[in-house]
Amino acid sequence: MWVNLTLAVSLVLSGCASTGSSLPLPDFTTSGTADPRLTSSDDAKFFSASGFQACTVGAATGILACMLSNSGNKTVCAAVAGVAACGVAMGANYYLDDRRAKYSDTTQRLNAMTADVQQETAKVATRTSTLQRVIEDDKQHIASIQQGIKAKTVDKAKAQKDIAGIDKNIALMRKDVDNMKARVTEFENVAKLEREGGSSQVELQQVEAEIYKMNTKVASLQQEVDGLYSQRSAITLG
Repeated sequence: MWVNLTLAVSLVLSGCASTGSSLPLPDFTTSGTADPRLTSSDDAKFFSASGFQACTVGAATGILACMLSNSGNKTVCAAVAGVAACGVAMGANYYLDDRRAKYSDTTQRLNAMTADVQQETAKVATRTSTLQRVIEDDKQHIASIQQGIKAKTVDKAKAQKDIAGIDKNIALMRKDVDNMKARVTEFENVAKLEREGGSSQVELQQVEAEIYKMNTKVASLQQEVDGLYSQRSAITLG
């Protein structure tokens, strides 16, 4: 049983790691701090490292309960527990197995998947709104620094601290975008597996349409983050 538990936990961790959250958080101990809206807002947990950690802890706890239970199929129970904690972050195969176990009717299953993608897209939209506010403020800081450099009135020490904070903001925002892109990829894999399995209903087309919408929002956000990075890269303090 304990061998099975260890294997199941390792699978959960590897599945959740596919979200791209394996990268370490930036070091905030140096001068300049990240904008608290990126780390402390209500939506910060959606695609952040803390969200990833909650996913793995929740999944491991559920899996342990399965292994200690009287469930007739502990492996299936563990997979379902992992998906309940991590969603599609568990990986396409786990997610699809869970949905097939819950919905034997294909139409119901695909409708449930559509709802899942819409929920993730809503999270992307909420997080995007937060990131956009930070991006606009950072652009204003960059413009102020550039004006100071041009007028030769810039406070170099303060400017360096501000730029360090902007760099940390960019690192956090890129992490969020990477995690969003990973979720899109897993949903795309789910749709591909469904189609390969013979699903060709209108409902599957709806799932794919919702995935496209999510991907479009993520791609748009990435452009905004990349735009901020380009403006920041133009600053040379000497």
